[in-house]
Amino acid sequence: MTTMSEKDFIASQNRTTLESGAFKWSAPSNIALVKYWGKKEHQIPANPSISFTLKNCKTITELSFEKKEDSNLFSFDLLFEGKPKEEFKPKIQKFFERIELYCPYLRDYHFTIDTQNTFPHSSGIASSASGMAALAMNIMSLEKELHPEMTNDYFYQKASFLARLGSGSACRSVKGSVVVWGKHAETEGSSDLFGVEFPFQLHLNFNNYQDTILLVDKGEKQVSSTVGHDLMHNHPFAEQRFAQAHHNLSAIKSVLENGNLEQFIQIVESEALTLHAMMMTSMPYFILMKPNTLEIINKIWKFRSETKTPICFTLDAGANVHVLYPENVRVETLQFIQDELVGYCQNGQYICDEIGFGSQLIIDN
Repeated sequence: MTTMSEKDFIASQNRTTLESGAFKWSAPSNIALVKYWGKKEHQIPANPSISFTLKNCKTITELSFEKKEDSNLFSFDLLFEGKPKEEFKPKIQKFFERIELYCPYLRDYHFTIDTQNTFPHSSGIASSASGMAALAMNIMSLEKELHPEMTNDYFYQKASFLARLGSGSACRSVKGSVVVWGKHAETEGSSDLFGVEFPFQLHLNFNNYQDTILLVDKGEKQVSSTVGHDLMHNHPFAEQRFAQAHHNLSAIKSVLENGNLEQFIQIVESEALTLHAMMMTSMPYFILMKPNTLEIINKIWKFRSETKTPICFTLDAGANVHVLYPENVRVETLQFIQDELVGYCQNGQYICDEIGFGSQLIIDN
């Protein structure tokens, strides 16, 4: 397998001309099982990660474009749920600046970016991964029109590569139910530059795996992900953490093939708690869990111990809890969530999701 480098993603001079057009893609959120925490320059991860792609929590983005006379500046309008959203524009501007080397045609067009989420904005679910992935898919649709000879594999690899430059974890929202991002010795084709589909057969236990997201705190995070990642640079436990991630990725790779749910639970919960341990032991330090996060974790442990139901939790860099469980225990797990966990959610809110399939092109009739 040829190893791709950054220069392989630089678009050549346009072979065809395109005056105007529009594309529309949806891209899902994802939840890491083995966490990425800490990054190098240019959004390169300090350790490999693996994630479940979600199905229902997604961003839907339409990109319209028109050729313009001058190509001096980037030119775009941004609409969120149909209304101008000026505060989102600097992030898009920065994204365009980062990817311009690879997509030199961006200055040739005026873009209208119309985006919306299927989950409530500021619900405490990160939309940067799904948002940047959806935008990257649209940009690649434009590039494919300009370069019709492009292969499908290259299309998705470069989309993941571009998405990563917008938001690291966005590269795991492009394709596949389970995605590995970051160079990992035991995962063929794995790369720091883009996410790759899990290259092995998933065990039947993980078919339609469920993720119910308990919205404990919908407020702004105490610390941005960018700041959090940077705190790993001088972290006293950084090297041990990075080694642990490599080890856990090897272990979970076997689990996803053999279906051992007990081991799956151990790795996933340990990874979630390690992520928060890294934040609690950085300088400055943060506690992103809330009291209700801990109440939920203890209830899950008690329920699992008493009923032997194979449910577990994971956490992102925040207070909300993702409850993961197989489809065949869905009824009793949702009953447990209703009876015992909803009271710990802000306004009783939670979102039911499951493992999905990555980004999708939307054809409007």
